[in-house]
Amino acid sequence: MAETNVIQEISSIAHHLPLEVLQDINQRIGDWLASGGNENDPYIRQQLRFAQRFVKEI
Repeated sequence: MAETNVIQEISSIAHHLPLEVLQDINQRIGDWLASGGNENDPYIRQQLRFAQRFVKEI
C-alpha cells in the first residue's frame, strides 16, 4: 500500500477546517518548506495531527 502524502491528507480534510485554521496550517507548512524542511518531516505530520484533532472537535 502506497504511503499517502501528508499534505494530501491535510487537503482531504481541509473543507472541514475553518478558514483561519487552514490559513495557519498553510503558513506553517510554507515557512517550514521555505526553511529547507521537506513534506515528509515529522513537523508536517504534526500539522496533520493538529488538523485531525480540530476536525474531531467540531
